[in-house]
Amino acid sequence: MLKQKPTFEAIEPNFGHSYMYQRFDASKNNKNHKWHYHPEIELVYVNGGAGKRQIGSNLSYYTNGTLILIGGNLPHCGFTDKLTGNRSETVIQMKANFLGNDFFDIPEMKKIQNILEVAKAGVVFYGNTKEHLGKKMEALEHQSNFERLLSILDILHGLGNTEEFRILNAHGYSLEADTKDNDRINIVFNHVKNNFKEEISLPEISDMVSMTVPSFCRYFKKITNKTFVQFLNEYRLVHASKLLAEQPMSITEVCFACGFNNFSHFNKSFKAFTGQNPSEYRKQLKTILK
Repeated sequence: MLKQKPTFEAIEPNFGHSYMYQRFDASKNNKNHKWHYHPEIELVYVNGGAGKRQIGSNLSYYTNGTLILIGGNLPHCGFTDKLTGNRSETVIQMKANFLGNDFFDIPEMKKIQNILEVAKAGVVFYGNTKEHLGKKMEALEHQSNFERLLSILDILHGLGNTEEFRILNAHGYSLEADTKDNDRINIVFNHVKNNFKEEISLPEISDMVSMTVPSFCRYFKKITNKTFVQFLNEYRLVHASKLLAEQPMSITEVCFACGFNNFSHFNKSFKAFTGQNPSEYRKQLKTILK
């Protein structure tokens, strides 16, 4: 069984900068796929492509790229790999006080301060905001150091002024201060990530973190605001969304490839999760992607 420790990512700003800026494309892939966390705020724009988002206890599937703002110490996985099909990925990482301890306290920065507070739960942006600010993030590549800093502020200002966003962990997500608790939840998340296609029983997962089943159920619900079964099924449903969009598999094949062993239960769960049954979901995606 996989018992992977939580990964703390140490981020060093680019030389001579107060933040970290990275751009990835076909010639330079982002290889940071693991479940990790860091104190820095992270802003990510994926240009095109489709893939999974796992941020805190939220699991979702994106198409045609994504724009995400993640608060400090909110665990997440990477958003692209060699199968995502995106054209590029731009990542900005900065400490909350990267411009000074009191900079965002001034009145002109109020809306930026507000969106950074909301980002503690993870935020995904859509619509014109994603397209407009995504282009501004891509334009950073050709700017001087000073222009890039002003542009980052402008982008954050845009994020703070839009209503085109969705909070990913709306009901909260918290990691306990105790390292042992961090270890436990990360062992669970990594085991689900690597074994969701197989049956994962409550006694099995409880034993992995040295807890009784009742204690584990209370602990997991406290941390994620979801039951373990709900979290596991959501992970499977996000993978089903990916397969329906990307693979020429029958819906029955998708069902069993995602770890479900009952087609009727899969159909019912998928509709409850996405608002559509699998065939409707696939049909709508084909219309959007034409």
